[in-house]
Amino acid sequence: MPLDQSLRDRLADIVGAAACISDPAAMAPYLHEERGLYHGKAALVLRPGSTAEVAAIVTACAAAGIPIVPQGGNTGLCGGAAPHEDASEVILNLGRMNKVRGVDGENFTITVDAGCILADVQRTADDAGCLFPLSLAAEGSCQIGGNLATNAGGINVLRYGNARDLVLGLEVVLPDGRIWNGLRALGKDNTGYALRQLFVGSEGTLGIITAAVLKLFPKPAEQATAMCALDDVDNAGKLLNRARALSGDAVTAFELIPRIGLEMCAKHIAGCSDPFEAPHPWYVLVEFSSSRPDARIRASFDALLETAFEEGIISDAVIAESVERQKALWRLRESLPEAQKHEGGSIKHDVSVPVSRVAEFIKTGTLAVSKAFPGVRPVPFGHVGDGNIHFNISQPLGADKAAYLAQWGEMNRIVHDIVVGMQGSISAEHGIGMLKVEEMEHYKDSVELDLMRRLKTAIDPQNLMNPGKVVTPSRASRK
Repeated sequence: MPLDQSLRDRLADIVGAAACISDPAAMAPYLHEERGLYHGKAALVLRPGSTAEVAAIVTACAAAGIPIVPQGGNTGLCGGAAPHEDASEVILNLGRMNKVRGVDGENFTITVDAGCILADVQRTADDAGCLFPLSLAAEGSCQIGGNLATNAGGINVLRYGNARDLVLGLEVVLPDGRIWNGLRALGKDNTGYALRQLFVGSEGTLGIITAAVLKLFPKPAEQATAMCALDDVDNAGKLLNRARALSGDAVTAFELIPRIGLEMCAKHIAGCSDPFEAPHPWYVLVEFSSSRPDARIRASFDALLETAFEEGIISDAVIAESVERQKALWRLRESLPEAQKHEGGSIKHDVSVPVSRVAEFIKTGTLAVSKAFPGVRPVPFGHVGDGNIHFNISQPLGADKAAYLAQWGEMNRIVHDIVVGMQGSISAEHGIGMLKVEEMEHYKDSVELDLMRRLKTAIDPQNLMNPGKVVTPSRASRK
């Protein structure tokens, strides 16, 4: 349905003229997603300042049959916050809703608006003597509502879990404009269905998250960080097992980096350099932490490195003896996606397999794509500690970028067939968005798809909440 002038005026009255954006130039930043794969159009961009305003917008749009695209920091990688090209949708950006509603240090919780920047939530927790452990490369611009809506992962999942594991309560505006107040700061609530988990990971297709109660943790009192060099990717799993056992499961992060990725960072990213004197095929950035000042983390760390050397698991290691050195090592890992951009087109896969099969997947996947697409440059990296590998394939040197990216679907089939054959997932932490709707329908069990469609239809019968993302109710299953 077109957005008539009377509805435009009503929506502008709800948020105020300054927060109702219709000028094409002003709308432009809201219309495309991070990787540039999707460039859409919208009828309006609305920036509400409160939950009541969100509810009023949703109520008005529901009555008029106008679809809504919820949007946070717009840092997603699957088109989940991008509008379609027909200009029929209203973008509802939550950036103005950025207040911390309260911190309860004794209960280890923080209650925040959905538009709070992740880094600001981390700083507020730190100021209160606590830790909010969700951490990812986009934390300076992504918003907590989007993190929850996509069930974001990041570097600390091994120790603290995904976003899903870090939320106790939610406030959500439903597709009919009603507000569900589930902002409970309870560790245990066994009164029926865990409704909050319906909305975490739903990418705005069931409702709009407007606030959340998040878990906090004791702040680490001691940390130890090192980059270890490996001659074979098989040794990554062995090192992880030793690290967990020798640390008493105090491993905070365990990140895999290939040699080609380190070289890309050193070549293209200012401040990045190879920390080793000689090259090695693989590297693992491993970090221990503890909130106990007497935990002797460094002693456990040194024992790990000594054992790993003796057993031939690692061939070299660089220990971060200062905060600056720690930041430099982490910069290598966090700069990998940016460094790849300088090498031309990259076909990306955010996948997960059982941790015990990570090395097997990397070897099998690398062989398969290299055989099908001679000259490609696989750059597998990421959160090997929880089985999540970003299996990114950079174009052959000198290849045409557009022609290379046109092979995305064929590449997906090869990689995703291997992943699913290993009982893995085609989306580990980035979500489905628009990018993977057909892929999910190809691989997902028909019973699971039916349950998802039934939930979508029951909660959003008009299909107005972020339509075309995650699951499409009217699309028949391919199985």
